[in-house]
Amino acid sequence: MKYGRKVHTKSVLADGKVLVTGGCCSAAGNSTELYDPSTGRWTTIGNLNYVRQFHTASLLPNGKVLVTGGTNNVVVLNSAELYDPSTRSWTTTGNIDNARKLHTTSVLTNGKVLVAGGENETALLKSAQLYDPSTGKWTTTGNMKYARAFHTESVLFDGNVLVTGGAPFQVECLNNADVHDPSTSRWTTTENLNNARLLHITSLLTDGKISVTDGEKSHVGPLKTVELYDPSTGRWTTTGNLNSARQLHTASLLPDGKVLVTGGTNNVVVLNTAELYDPSTRNWTTTGKMKYARLLHTASVLSDGKVLVTGGNGNTVILNSAELYDPSTRSWTTTGNMNYARLFHTASVLFDGTVLVTGGNNSTEILNSAELYDPSIGNWITAGNPNNARMSHAT
Repeated sequence: MKYGRKVHTKSVLADGKVLVTGGCCSAAGNSTELYDPSTGRWTTIGNLNYVRQFHTASLLPNGKVLVTGGTNNVVVLNSAELYDPSTRSWTTTGNIDNARKLHTTSVLTNGKVLVAGGENETALLKSAQLYDPSTGKWTTTGNMKYARAFHTESVLFDGNVLVTGGAPFQVECLNNADVHDPSTSRWTTTENLNNARLLHITSLLTDGKISVTDGEKSHVGPLKTVELYDPSTGRWTTTGNLNSARQLHTASLLPDGKVLVTGGTNNVVVLNTAELYDPSTRNWTTTGKMKYARLLHTASVLSDGKVLVTGGNGNTVILNSAELYDPSTRSWTTTGNMNYARLFHTASVLFDGTVLVTGGNNSTEILNSAELYDPSIGNWITAGNPNNARMSHAT
């Protein structure tokens, strides 16, 4: 990518390209870039209207990308913006009622976007809001029972939304979960997880269950435990442990139903290892190692089934490198470097198969740049910058 960035977001567009927005910590803070998988190149596109990081980015059914909240390192933002792939430009849309960062977003089956939790300058939030793309407006919906940040949000097969774990740093993390029913706008609690955790990752499996991997437990450090949530019973069960405890990693659902976990840290070193979870056996096996150890990176499943890993923090430097994992050979190969090193960024697979990487930071500044990876050529091209630099946003 052209700009280094971290805590940015990435979204896969309808054309298959990937949009990357914002992040920290350079002049790239409001920049956006498009990655074209067909060429493997990134291109810069129009800037966000506001520099931001710790925001979210969501691909809407109409092909546009909605970016919400985050921070510009001065104030927490309540602004939202829309990216139009046809014009490669950003426009502002309705503001969120409550400014927030470190929140989560989900695109519901009805096309609306649910924003939940996060924090502002003074408090942790349990409020939730809905964005309607047809009107560009936000409405409040029921509050979660527990305020939370650093949590996860997953849309279930029945259209309900599961919010899991989280907590503010330096405070005991949560072992509870809330379920939102869009038809009633109400939240209900589920049975508690076996382990309280934050900075974990959830994956929707092909059987409709949710897997929760790793993360951190208060005063304990990274976990290697894995749990499964069954929506039909509302209960959690433990499953096979990972071979390595880790946090700040990625988890990707592959076309064959397996889950690929990459990188992260065990709080001693940054990891280059990867593991595969097989739902049929409930076991984890190690697979090929990445060339570069990394954490706070992104992982995107491409249309050909391969997985693109971008950026992140190595043991000593922020990375602009990208690698591809081939499930058929269980091996990694390097591909074109991004124009900018970044972490805390986002990556989105577009409808055309390209990958859009946005925002993040490079340790000195929040980025507004975005890049596109084209798998067909293995190169990156820069895309229009978001209007606001941002990092730690979501996709």
